[in-house]
Amino acid sequence: MLTKRIIPCLDVKDGRTVKGVNFVNLRDAGDAVELGALYAAHGADELVYLDITATVDGRSTFIDLVRKVAHTINIPFTVGGGISSIADVSALLHAGADKVSINSAAVKNPDLINELSLEFGSQCIVVAIDTRYIETENGREHIVHTHGGRKPTELRTIPWAKEVEDRGAGEILLTSMDTDGTKAGFALELTATISGNANIPVIASGGAGNMEHFYDVFTAGKADAGLAASIFHFREIDIPDLKKYLHDKNLPMRMTR
Repeated sequence: MLTKRIIPCLDVKDGRTVKGVNFVNLRDAGDAVELGALYAAHGADELVYLDITATVDGRSTFIDLVRKVAHTINIPFTVGGGISSIADVSALLHAGADKVSINSAAVKNPDLINELSLEFGSQCIVVAIDTRYIETENGREHIVHTHGGRKPTELRTIPWAKEVEDRGAGEILLTSMDTDGTKAGFALELTATISGNANIPVIASGGAGNMEHFYDVFTAGKADAGLAASIFHFREIDIPDLKKYLHDKNLPMRMTR
């Protein structure tokens, strides 16, 4: 069994880390570079930085942040937000990012996944899927959302996850908007369905509230990695404690101390 990964997620606005509930009601959680360095020192396996206000004006600011992070931490990190072209990806990778995450642009132009995978290699292309369970003409279904979770699409989440893999994505970042920020647990059934059908790693996001939730998503949810934000930002769970808990329950973890 491959080592399970713990990944703090830092939503970035103007260089600061912010966190909300169900994608709204943001509050400040600290300096994005300093937090990243703290997580790296405490044994995080990777980091994800998301530019949640990615605009043309903000892109250069975010690239500067990526450079600072790359010079400060010694673990892999993924960056996302507003990425829509080979040029965007090239700039972020040259600034020091290890992987990039695309979402809205991939939905708008699925061929972008193929192009980026061919240009840079699938190992650094993460496709983020923000999903919500909503009523459709076929009943309640998991539907892909874009634009920071604000815009529903016509895409069904499960077949879209398979398509992004077929197009060359190296990893899927699956966020359940229904559970995001609620601390009530990950969306286990959905995560298990997508992980069970995928031949690439699936990162589960949305809903972590305690250590048991991570155990559940790694076992029942079959996820390769667990991602969370507020429980780490506000020190509700410390990463060394979480890893020891999971290791003691016989899950393969990278232990640093």
